[in-house]
Amino acid sequence: MSGLNIGVLAVQGDVAENIMTTKMALEELGIEGIVHEIKYPEQISELDGMIIPGGESTVIGQLSLVNGSLKQIKEKIESGMPVLGICAGMILLSKRVKDRVVGDMDQPLLDLLDVKIERNTFGRQRDSFESEISMEKIGIPKFQGVFIRAPSIVETGKNVDIISKFNEKIVAVKQGNIIGTSFHPELTDDLSLHKYFVNLIRSKN
Repeated sequence: MSGLNIGVLAVQGDVAENIMTTKMALEELGIEGIVHEIKYPEQISELDGMIIPGGESTVIGQLSLVNGSLKQIKEKIESGMPVLGICAGMILLSKRVKDRVVGDMDQPLLDLLDVKIERNTFGRQRDSFESEISMEKIGIPKFQGVFIRAPSIVETGKNVDIISKFNEKIVAVKQGNIIGTSFHPELTDDLSLHKYFVNLIRSKN
């Protein structure tokens, strides 16, 4: 094969930062590949891996519905394509979601990651913070987590591995080919999570 084809879903989150971080991860690992923005449904079928970045999860869901890509993304992930959902991206991947203030939410979801997520667990934009966390389960003992209007996972299904907690709240999980994080790994200089994700993609190809 000529190299990995990794897409970052074009939403209002940190698309450019995720593209740059993933390119750097490929380079450090010595793996051939391209990383690009996904704007159209027809781009999805060619992907080996996908990142769904942060943003506003209800908007991401609506955008994906409008351009017809939600169904294609779901089918591609169900067929085994690795996906990294970051903050709002993790919410979009989940089966159930509630808001810390208003309760259960009815919003478009991919219904793949067997978790229930609480939006805005750690407060609003002004309550953003950074903290060192551990993802020992996937070989990353120390990582600087950047939490921006971050959700947390309040329930997990039996096939979901908890890979990180902060203050006893679950902030990162893995379920087969799906990784979800409450924090933004693309906003640090540490490439270790993106490198783990790239290696996961490589192992499937």
